[in-house]
Amino acid sequence: MSLVRRCLSVSLTAVLFTSLLAQTPQPPPTQPTPPQQQKSQAKCTDDGTYVNSKGERVKRPENCSAAPQGATAQCRDGSYSFSQSRRGTCAHHGGVAKWL
Repeated sequence: MSLVRRCLSVSLTAVLFTSLLAQTPQPPPTQPTPPQQQKSQAKCTDDGTYVNSKGERVKRPENCSAAPQGATAQCRDGSYSFSQSRRGTCAHHGGVAKWL
C-alpha cells in the first residue's frame, strides 16, 4: 500500500508543479528595432563637408532626429559628428556628450 501512496504522491506533486508553471505570467516577447533601421530613419540637415587633419574629406556635424548612419559621436548641442579621430571632435559644438 505504501508504494501506491508514494506513486500517487509523486504524480500529484508533478501535476501541481506543472500547473503552477503554466500559471506563471511570462513577459510579452519584445522585438527590438535593429540599430540599422533606427539610423536609416534619421532626418538630418546636410551641413556639407570639411577636410580633417589627415587630409580626408568628412561630413560636418549635423542636426538629426536620431543617430545617423556613420556618426561617431553626439555633441553637447545635440548634433551628430562624423569625425574620424577623437581630437577636436565637436570642438565648435560644446564638446562630446557621448561616443557612439
